[in-house]
Amino acid sequence: MSNTKIKSALISVYHKDGLAPIVQKLHSLGVEIYSTGGTQKFIESYDIPVNRVEDLTSYPSILDGRVKTLHPKVFGGILARREENHLNQLKEYDIPEIDLVIVDLYPFEETVKTTNDEILIIEKIDIGGIALIRAAAKNYKDCVIIPSMDDYDQFLSILDDHNGATSLEHRKYFAQRAFAVSSNYDTAIHQYFAGDNVEQLKVSYNEGKALRYGENPHQKAQFFGDLTEKFDILGGKALSYNNLVDVDAAVNLMAEFKDYEPTIAIFKHTNTCGLATRPSVSEAWDAALAGDPVSAFGGILISNTAIDLATAEKINKIFYEVLIAPAFDQDALELLQAKKKRILLVIKNFDQQSVTYKTLLNGAIAQNADMSTQVASDLETKTKAQPTQEQISDLLYANICAKHLKSNTIVLVKDQQLIGMGCGQTSRVDACKQAIDKAKRMGFDIAGSAMASDAFFPFPDCVEIAHKAGVTSVVQPGGSIKDQLSIDYCDEHSIPMVFTGTRHFKH
Repeated sequence: MSNTKIKSALISVYHKDGLAPIVQKLHSLGVEIYSTGGTQKFIESYDIPVNRVEDLTSYPSILDGRVKTLHPKVFGGILARREENHLNQLKEYDIPEIDLVIVDLYPFEETVKTTNDEILIIEKIDIGGIALIRAAAKNYKDCVIIPSMDDYDQFLSILDDHNGATSLEHRKYFAQRAFAVSSNYDTAIHQYFAGDNVEQLKVSYNEGKALRYGENPHQKAQFFGDLTEKFDILGGKALSYNNLVDVDAAVNLMAEFKDYEPTIAIFKHTNTCGLATRPSVSEAWDAALAGDPVSAFGGILISNTAIDLATAEKINKIFYEVLIAPAFDQDALELLQAKKKRILLVIKNFDQQSVTYKTLLNGAIAQNADMSTQVASDLETKTKAQPTQEQISDLLYANICAKHLKSNTIVLVKDQQLIGMGCGQTSRVDACKQAIDKAKRMGFDIAGSAMASDAFFPFPDCVEIAHKAGVTSVVQPGGSIKDQLSIDYCDEHSIPMVFTGTRHFKH
């Protein structure tokens, strides 16, 4: 099909940035322009004549601007097929053909991010703009739709290269873009009203960024979202699929420790292999690295405290993929940036998504994120022996660690340092033995340590194994019909055991 010349255009946009070159080009091509409100005034400021939509419809903009373009004389010109029957109807009702529609919607998502004022948010739900986008996209064989300011540059190039004409291929492409914009917009509105409701799942992101590959080199992958809302990226190679998965796990864990004294965590394959809290960030690094210096190679590092030069000099001695912190001292940053491939991220916030989901089988599952974090008042002592304040501190610390490791998991913590962990095991006993073995191999003295389990102990075997290794306090959710067996063992050996009442499976 040959190119179709644009003879008339309807323009109604929120953001005017980048619009001037387009309207100037359209004017130079002799295109008749229809507009209203602020867009009309903007175009006229360039001494370009505009046909007012109010004059076309014989109705003014009403209801504080809520109704401007919703009229048969507007939508008839957009939706009419360029065939005899439809063209005769346009002529009968004195409706002009509209070959081009340019829209930029009210910024609903941006408004939700910047205010909790429901009145302001609701007023940013675009009605006329969405209708214009859908109408023009539906009739893409005869009308071209530019649905967002993000499409201005590409459309201007087409105008320049094709002397004001578009091909069917162009129009179909912009129709696809239009429905992407409209579906994303409607999904954002649905999510605002749905909140944390997981009974319906609607997910939409406008733009995707191609990644080098997925989990493995033979898999293609994209990231959907805006990382700049979360991080300032200070250098290094592009984040990979696996990097992003690990970074997500790291941020979720550190959100729990963001208000602690200096804390550093080291991640490998989404699991914590080092974690410690100390009076200084340099000491926290030493203690976290001691948890497993071998696994730290190629890992993801995260701190809740600014990285100073002393810490940077130590970190710089190992190979790592990503380092995340709320800030970097200038001299530390200069040192770290010397290694060009190391990814440095300044985290802006520890906000977490309240709903998580994943695809499986022929559908998807969604759930409220596990935002439950236990504090001292949540602990119920089940044994005769009462935990000391120091033990409570380590038990809560260990419980957080267990929450963020793959099930089945057992965690050993001593003096706010992860000294051993077993995770991803099919048997809780195996996880317990793995945690003890790792602590010993890393040279830690297990005596006096606290143990956490992500789920209940069905038998007392784990408690017995841990006690014989030196564990002196235990935290678990409880809930087994045989809880008393573990309690009895602890009572026999004067070990304080506390229940949280909250399981933290992670698959």
